Amino acid sequence: MTRPDAETLRARLAEHFPGARIEVEDDSARHAGHAGAAGGAGHYSVRLVSERFAGLGTLARHRLVYDAVLDWMPQRVHALAIEARTPAEVST
Repeated sequence: MTRPDAETLRARLAEHFPGARIEVEDDSARHAGHAGAAGGAGHYSVRLVSERFAGLGTLARHRLVYDAVLDWMPQRVHALAIEARTPAEVST
């Protein structure tokens, strides 16, 4: 199984976070030689802005993001660097 490209990962996250602003960057090339990259799984930076994060702490927000790709881990996605904010947090 191969790693998803950034757009495929963004589309998956959009299914789980309707209406969210989502940016995905494929950082896999920067992790070449890393044990997790050896099997072809990807490393990504993900930035999401969603009302769904309102009232949640960082760990709960990250769990929601990981839940969206749980079936892809660890074979297709090895690691996510997550920035998860509400619209209010971004506009201030």
